[in-house]
Amino acid sequence: MGTVRESFETFPFDAPPRVFERREEQLLGDPHARPGAPRMGRDHPPIEVVHFDAEYVQRAFAPPRGVYESDFMRLEWQTMNGRQPFYHRNCDVDEMSFQVAGVRSLMTEFGTVDLVPGDFSRIPVGVAHDNYGREDIHVLFYVPAPVVEAVPAQRTSEVVIPPFDGWEPGEVNEMITECLAGPGHDVVLAPADERALLEQAKGETERVQVLRPDDAPGTTWLYRSSHVLIGRTVAAASDGRVYRRIRNAEEIQYQISGHRTLVTQRGTVALEPGDFVKVPVGIAFTSIHREPSVHLTVASARAVPQVTEATRTAERLPAAEIEALR
Repeated sequence: MGTVRESFETFPFDAPPRVFERREEQLLGDPHARPGAPRMGRDHPPIEVVHFDAEYVQRAFAPPRGVYESDFMRLEWQTMNGRQPFYHRNCDVDEMSFQVAGVRSLMTEFGTVDLVPGDFSRIPVGVAHDNYGREDIHVLFYVPAPVVEAVPAQRTSEVVIPPFDGWEPGEVNEMITECLAGPGHDVVLAPADERALLEQAKGETERVQVLRPDDAPGTTWLYRSSHVLIGRTVAAASDGRVYRRIRNAEEIQYQISGHRTLVTQRGTVALEPGDFVKVPVGIAFTSIHREPSVHLTVASARAVPQVTEATRTAERLPAAEIEALR
């Protein structure tokens, strides 16, 4: 191993980080233990990975699956081949999404747009919406409003009636939710006229913005709120000799494409498309990969606990094994 650099960063990353030189074997090693001295520090669990299918698998409709959740943000994984059973209107959050697979018609009071893999979207707080997925997988982020786009839109929703082939007007249910739209936080469920909901867009000036960043290397931040940043990270390759440590935020990652090894002070783990992982605040970490890798990056200045069972966990590797990955 040898000397590496550590980038000591501060959310919301609007100032240059401090950079230190480190001995990698010390950065990843066990603490010194002096004979007879009381034990210092606590035991900490290893980094955990949660995996969901990255390609569509036929299954019956089910509610989104929570991955990370707190009073300040919720992150879910969803798959569908058809419509959800109601229109949804949030009382307190903006609802962002990333399209992983398939096509999804997002139908809202601000217009309709078809989302394809690689698309990001934001539904503003208070806007009724429904989805029609075709072999769809998407990731959802619920963040207290206001959330703003940090890059220009590639395209926007439009007034489209019918919103998809085979659509027929009729009565639907509309669910109003509070408390970040979590399970059990519906306020009321009542009938609504779907055509009237969609025609509301004719009188609205605001539209749903679809973001699709270019492939510039590094992290491109797409959405900003007071305590959350959502972006996408692209790297052609990485030897992992630059570590990052965020002193005041957790970082959640979702692997979109490519394979990489995440090396942290709480273990090392191989990541593949469909993997979620969270790096706790203050933990140094880096990635090693020889081929291109793309992942979602979510920085949260407030804790967002994992709420689903881990698929696998990181393990401590000897220095020689980490060096061999390079």
